[in-house]
Amino acid sequence: MKDELKQIEEEAIAQIDQVETLKEAQDLQVAYLGRKGSITSVLRGMGKLPAEERPVVGELANKVREIISEALENKKTAIEAEQLEAQLAKEHIDVTLPGRHVAIGGPHLLTSIIEEIEDLFIGLGYEVKEGPEVEEDYYNFEALNLPKGHPARDMQDSFYITNELLLRTHTSPVQARTMREVEGREPIRMICPGKVYRRDSDDATHSHQFTQIEGLYIDEKVRMSDLKGTLKLFAKHMFGADREIRLRPSFFPFTEPSVEMDISCKVCAGKGCSVCKKTGWIEILGAGMVHPKVLEMAGYDTEKYTGFAFGMGPDRIAMLKYGVDDIRQFYVNDVRFLSQYHHA
Repeated sequence: MKDELKQIEEEAIAQIDQVETLKEAQDLQVAYLGRKGSITSVLRGMGKLPAEERPVVGELANKVREIISEALENKKTAIEAEQLEAQLAKEHIDVTLPGRHVAIGGPHLLTSIIEEIEDLFIGLGYEVKEGPEVEEDYYNFEALNLPKGHPARDMQDSFYITNELLLRTHTSPVQARTMREVEGREPIRMICPGKVYRRDSDDATHSHQFTQIEGLYIDEKVRMSDLKGTLKLFAKHMFGADREIRLRPSFFPFTEPSVEMDISCKVCAGKGCSVCKKTGWIEILGAGMVHPKVLEMAGYDTEKYTGFAFGMGPDRIAMLKYGVDDIRQFYVNDVRFLSQYHHA
């Protein structure tokens, strides 16, 4: 029996030396050390041995078991080390290489323009107000001196939902609502940016949906010169200190007198070119002194309070400032176009 155990030890060690995978090592462990393994099979015959030999054979069996077990563990450790080394070599990472560029988004060009305008007017003491895009006819038209049947309504071809509800055609309703809230008891200094909607054919310079920012300043002794100074500051801030402005008479139902503001052409410095249609000037916004009827409908004493209002399109401002020639570029979400203005 001793010889059998020694032979099992020699065979096991020889086979373990040839093992190349963990599965092979596991199979040998079962074959030699398992409950039905070679050593257990030998030990089942110990009952036939004389009593004095049994301890000696038992000790030898345990020693052989330990030798085989240790050899298997060493082999497993060596195989695992080789596998780990091979995996590390395969998955080698050079930590000194620069990282891959991760593309991130940025503010939309119109968002940047709107925020820049907001920052300017907040610095002048204006509040930023918002209102509903689905608006009542009263606030969109009537409270702004545009009663039902007024011909000027045709200039703003509207998306009506019901006879009294529509998608707002300008952000002026926010001004009307703000004036109604204070009931003519206190001054107002506000701007109201947002989306507006008109039934228009989309082309390079027109869209059925666009953005607008309107401003309103009501207080005692507000004059046209205050409006001009504010607009001049705005133009120089947005387009450069060398830009000049001019005001031309115009008509808006909610202001009297009304004006349109032009800025001097950046391309030709006011001399005349194809961009400004040889005039040296480019129209930028509309403005005027708030019509007394609008103030009266909101509860203001027109003997005490006056005010001015202005309205501008961030889309047009962005087109002029950055040389964009098609308003549709702002709304088609072409990343190639938008990524050019992440710095804006």
